[in-house]
Amino acid sequence: MSDNDTKKPTGDAQTPPKGAPTDSPAAKVGSEPSNPPAGPKMDNPPAAASGPTGTPPPKPAAPPAGGPPPKPQPKNPGFVTAVIDGREVVVKPGTNMIEAAKSVGSEIPYYCYHPRLSIAANCRICLIEASNAPKLVPACQTPMAEGQVIKTTTPKVKEQQRSVMEFLLLNHPVDCSICDQAGECKLQDYYMKYDYRPSRLEGTKALKHKRKVLGPRVVLDQERCIICTRCVRFMNEIPKEPQLGVFGRGSHERIDVFPGNELDSNYSLNTVDVCPVGALLSRDFRFKARAWFLSATPSVCTGCSRGCSISADWMSQDTYRYRPRENEAINKSWMCDQGRLSYRDLNTGRVLAAQVGRRTAARDTVQPALTRKDAAVAAAKALKPLVGSSQLAVLASPLASNEDLLASLTFAKASLGVTTVFVGGRPQGKADHYLMTADKNPNRQGLALVAKGLGLSLKSFEELTSAINAGKVKALYAVGTEVPTDVAAFAEVAAKLEVFVAQAQNESPVTAQATVLLPASAHIEDEGTFTQQDGIIQRFRKAYPSKGDASPHWKWATELTRELGGEAAHASARDVWRAHSGQVSEFAEFNWDKASPPDREKPGINPLPSGADGRPPGYREFGAPRVRGI
Repeated sequence: MSDNDTKKPTGDAQTPPKGAPTDSPAAKVGSEPSNPPAGPKMDNPPAAASGPTGTPPPKPAAPPAGGPPPKPQPKNPGFVTAVIDGREVVVKPGTNMIEAAKSVGSEIPYYCYHPRLSIAANCRICLIEASNAPKLVPACQTPMAEGQVIKTTTPKVKEQQRSVMEFLLLNHPVDCSICDQAGECKLQDYYMKYDYRPSRLEGTKALKHKRKVLGPRVVLDQERCIICTRCVRFMNEIPKEPQLGVFGRGSHERIDVFPGNELDSNYSLNTVDVCPVGALLSRDFRFKARAWFLSATPSVCTGCSRGCSISADWMSQDTYRYRPRENEAINKSWMCDQGRLSYRDLNTGRVLAAQVGRRTAARDTVQPALTRKDAAVAAAKALKPLVGSSQLAVLASPLASNEDLLASLTFAKASLGVTTVFVGGRPQGKADHYLMTADKNPNRQGLALVAKGLGLSLKSFEELTSAINAGKVKALYAVGTEVPTDVAAFAEVAAKLEVFVAQAQNESPVTAQATVLLPASAHIEDEGTFTQQDGIIQRFRKAYPSKGDASPHWKWATELTRELGGEAAHASARDVWRAHSGQVSEFAEFNWDKASPPDREKPGINPLPSGADGRPPGYREFGAPRVRGI
């Protein structure tokens, strides 16, 4: 304990009251304290600010030689003005140097820094020169100061970056040829830019656990880890489930789960996203595809009603993974594991061809393969005698996009003459404490708004089941065959229908009971919008053409309208929106074109992979899809 620890506070640190002697600049000059404690009356009291004759107050005395320089006045009040690499920058107070440098086009490398996590400043590659510091300072941790001059490209800074890279690669296994992070690894990028020298290590490298399974979805390669602690901070601060920690010391320090536990959080795969190297890997995506073979398309997760903004990574006509996309209003930079793995339905069990007739074990009356035109004619022929009949019902899925629902429900009202729509969709599931909701349908809010705008009333799925069992409904037109009850149980109910025209994305016992089955495209195969639970409308883009003979729901509705004698000239989802969205007042302020997310990310920030041989990424094997074990 030092002597200062035992002293009683004297009040020197207290803010002086307004009008006290310390309020004038002259009182703050010199080596004496600016707010001395009360003492005997001074022999020479300070002169008054102004005399009775109105003489101007005396100018403050100049600071003595060797004293602290006067505090610079802000050039832009309320903001901080500084110079970075010869360019002036104006930022908000508290902005760190990395973010400030980005605004003027200067790149400061970093590993441990993440704008949504607390600052650790332990990787040290972001050290730069600042005019108000005698040595290099960490750019991630240091806020900008008024009048500060920052240099990020001096020889001293470059040598520091090279030294840090050499240190980080000292015990790195350099197994890039088999690493899933290859192509999107900061170690690779920064080595080529800041180091590019052979290792000087003499002797063997420190060996650690090579394939440590942390949980059901994440595997850790401890030898590749650079101890940036991003994953530890994420689990502590975002989902608030501290399941990771740093163990050991020195070269044997490692990331691991606590003894007797595992990384089983519903947000565990976000640690793979924030890992700047190939240490944390997804067990689902591991060894599936190279990053530079994949294309990324901005889309929306359909796992629940939250509607997280995502990037869908794909090649040929297969989707390989979902990654969260920045959206401050919905999911920030994160998404749940359940939503990430929902991409699997896009690749397997798809309805790829139209069929007429039921395909069940009891009776298989499916006719030979039909063209799209023949299927639309068969569906229209089955529905035409029932137009306006109370025995005809319509089932709409909240997995369909707003454009699909606008076209399909307009067809149901104008051409089929129905006034009520039954709501299908996935059954309710579990919610969690952060992003995942109990409603597993991405567009339930959109379905409600479209039905309201078109003047249609919504009824529950249980009422449809009761009506079919009672014989009141003998024909059904389904926009999506997802049902909120047991699929096999509803298939037995659907077997009682005389006419069952279904537009379906995936095969199920329900689609086997369809008398006319029309293959529907997935949202990743078309463009459109979803309305998530809070009423936020989001655009998503088309990644690749529809598989097989599948078509979007709106296109099937357009063809059926024509076959039944109606008029419909929609050639795209955009045409559907422009033609029918005006009937929904909640859609009035949404600009469909301007809301389209860019199909290419910002340069320098997670750039899209590119084909190594000049062909566009994702199109290297375009054509008939192959089975790749997804």
